This record gives sequence, C-alpha cells and structure tokens, in this order.
Amino acid sequence: MTGAALRAQLARPVPLLLAFLALTYGVAVVGGLAAADAEDVYLALERPGWAPPAWLFGPVWTVLYASIAVAAWLVVRRGRTEGRRLALALWTVQLLLNQAWTPLFFAAGQYGAALVDICLLLVSIALTVAAFGRVYRPAAWLLLPYLLWVAYASALNWSIRLLNR
Repeated sequence: MTGAALRAQLARPVPLLLAFLALTYGVAVVGGLAAADAEDVYLALERPGWAPPAWLFGPVWTVLYASIAVAAWLVVRRGRTEGRRLALALWTVQLLLNQAWTPLFFAAGQYGAALVDICLLLVSIALTVAAFGRVYRPAAWLLLPYLLWVAYASALNWSIRLLNR
C-alpha cells in the first residue's frame, strides 16, 4: 500500500475497522467450514476433567476475534509508524496459524500437527503482543486474553493428544 493510499484509509476509520473485522472473522469462517462437525468430534474425544464444555468455544472465540481485529486496527490508526510493518506482519502470521489449527485438529484429526501449529501460534501471538506494545500499547493489552486462551488451548490440545493416541 502506498503512503497516499494508507493516509486515505486512515482518514476513514470505520471502513478500515470493518475490513479488519471481515478479515479476522473470515479466518473463523474458513476454519469453521473445514470442520463443520467440530462439536461432535470434541464431544467424542477423551478430554481432561478441566476441559471446557463445547458450547463455550463459540462465545469465547467471537469475543477474541473482535479483539484481534480491533487491536490491529488500533495499531494502524493510532500506532507509531516505526515498527508498524513488523507488528502487522506478525499479526498476519498468527492469523494464518490460527486458521490452520481448526482443520488440522477437527477435520484431519491430526492432534500432533495441531499441537505443533498451536505452539507456533502461541509464540507468534506473544511476538505480536510485544510488537504491538512497541507501536501502541493498548492494542497489545487487547491481545492478552487471546494469548491466555491459546496458552490454555495449547495445554488442552496436548492433553487431548495424550489421551487419544
């Protein structure tokens, strides 16, 4: 994107926010389409006693995807120019890793590959939080619940892999 195009986008905050929301929720939709029977698969798995109920994932991810989009929007709208490109590149990487996890885990039943993916996702989120913190600290704070949920989900993925060999 050229400097003039970026300035034009920054002058129109609502369409830019909608674009980030559409991109982020688009990842959720693609993942969901790849694993339409995710709830049935999850319920059929051996799970640890601390595993959340299946109904909880939808509401949690709905809120998390909104915060992921708003955080990126804030980095573009309010953040310092220095470091913004790296921050958004890391944001894109974590979004791609996020998108890959659902098909790996639910559609393919590849719990080991999904574990590798979610561990890479966790690292990429941590790097994104750090990069966002250097560009616009409130955007980094918005990603902390996401980081914590993915850490929890990583432990859950690991436990499910062990229980379902």
